[in-house]
Amino acid sequence: MRLPLIPLSMAIAVFVAGCASTHGLAPASQPRDADTTLATRQSFGATSDARFPQQDWWAAYGDPQLNALIEEALAGTPSLAAADARVRQAIAQAGLADAARKPTLGASAQYLGLLVPKTIAPGDFGGEYQGVMLLGLDFKWSIDLWGAHAAEWRGALDQARAAEVDAQAARLVLASNIARTYIALALAHDAADTAEAEAARAANLASLSEQRVKAGLDNQLQLRNAEANVAGAKQQAQAAQQQADLARNALAALLGKGPDRGRAITKPALLQAPAPGVPDVLPSELLGHRPDVVAARWRVEAAGERIHVAKAAFYPTVNLNAMAGLASGHLSDLFSSDAALVNGGPALSLPIFDGGRLRNNLAKTDAEFDLAVADYDQALVGAVREVADAVQSARALETQLATLDQARDAAQSAYSLATARYKAGLGTQLDVLAAQRPLLQFEQQIDALRAQRLQATIDLQRALGGGLAIAHPVELSSN
Repeated sequence: MRLPLIPLSMAIAVFVAGCASTHGLAPASQPRDADTTLATRQSFGATSDARFPQQDWWAAYGDPQLNALIEEALAGTPSLAAADARVRQAIAQAGLADAARKPTLGASAQYLGLLVPKTIAPGDFGGEYQGVMLLGLDFKWSIDLWGAHAAEWRGALDQARAAEVDAQAARLVLASNIARTYIALALAHDAADTAEAEAARAANLASLSEQRVKAGLDNQLQLRNAEANVAGAKQQAQAAQQQADLARNALAALLGKGPDRGRAITKPALLQAPAPGVPDVLPSELLGHRPDVVAARWRVEAAGERIHVAKAAFYPTVNLNAMAGLASGHLSDLFSSDAALVNGGPALSLPIFDGGRLRNNLAKTDAEFDLAVADYDQALVGAVREVADAVQSARALETQLATLDQARDAAQSAYSLATARYKAGLGTQLDVLAAQRPLLQFEQQIDALRAQRLQATIDLQRALGGGLAIAHPVELSSN
């Protein structure tokens, strides 16, 4: 006859809970739409025949050693191990949130002893030691009336998904850093080759100048200038070798290995940069290819679930607790029918006056949602900008390379002509040195521009998501 009192109590509780109100509290922002707020396809120079990168995008550069280095790194480095550990941690946290919304049942065995002084309990009870043995099953369940536990679980699962995408992003960053460092190594070798070629040309001129001095056709000034040019070219070759050694050390570190691994890396093959291409489905399709953007969106979803949890805290909670077991002061009586012990029932709790704790907690979660939205919007804006920067840089560098090739060809013709005139006795060595200096400078500039052109294409591959197939962690049961 007393069962109707429970729903009546709950109705009263819901009414009284109105003392703590969510009125006036809500997030201030929503994630922006990429296509309508960021850019047009024309701003990228996008084309319908362009595609997103392949998963092994680095293979397009045509260097087997680069392919092997990236594959070795992706097989396992400390940075990837840390990212994978964070994924397992997030999935375990989601599992804890899932377990918290389900009932639990446990068994216990306990012995309790009690000695009450006669000053408190006179008579037969006071002054006598009493021992009780307990065997029982404990049942607990926090009923999810308002969906708070489910929302907390969904939010934890969203965080796990974000962590898994972050792990994929770590692989993309690692691969692109290896490719960029490998190009730096190629540039160092090209610079060394250019400097060594210049040293050989300068040495030939110095030898010729020495012969002309002995013949009385030149003076010591021309000879010393030639010798200085030889020394300068050797110094540039030494500096290039130092840069190559540093690049090898950097590559070894990216592989998670020591410097000895770097020494085994040979001179890079001639890298060919693929032409820059941007799919015409940008920027909206970028959301599904960029791991940082995908992870940021999952965090927005997780923040939204935390708002649900914070709102549910304004309402009553009902917990079911029950214990069934056996209790006796003597082991011989523990399994008798008279030893049965049952205890339990629903417990209801509700907020009435909390000093503003619940409203401030909801305001905090609203602000966290707005922060997650801002991070997502910033990630999207940054992704679009990186694509535009990489495309524009690659195309601008192509134009500069074409212009510089023309300048280098002209400098080469001038140098050849000055050398021929010098050998024929129609010019001076100063003419040769003057013609030689811009040729060396153009060679160095071309090497640097080629490296920048290659790095711009790597930046584009990374900006487009690097061909990653965005996957999710193992789905946890929702039962």
